[in-house]
Amino acid sequence: MAMASFVRSITPQELAARLRDPEAGPLQLIDVREPAELELVNLSALGFRHYPLSCYKEWSERILRELDPHCPTFVLCHYGIRSAQVSEWLQANGFTQVYNISGGIHAWALEVDPTLPTY
Repeated sequence: MAMASFVRSITPQELAARLRDPEAGPLQLIDVREPAELELVNLSALGFRHYPLSCYKEWSERILRELDPHCPTFVLCHYGIRSAQVSEWLQANGFTQVYNISGGIHAWALEVDPTLPTY
């Protein structure tokens, strides 16, 4: 997995505000957690698309066709480590507006939606 040098971060609260803003424009949401993690907490209702990092070889070429490299793209995992890796990879492959969601789903559950379980 090729890496870029710098990935922008966004807090869960900043992303939640953007999702509520009707004038924010289109965006792409990527969840790189594993299927078992999605069974615990799933944000697909918010528009997150699932590309598990462990299946990178299966989706790495497909994601480049499925997503717009110039649309703001936000990447989520459990704590923000795997999503940072995928964010770097996306940048290295021509994505121009990539944001790693700092703290991942854990921070999202604590700061945005406390009804969600943490794990």
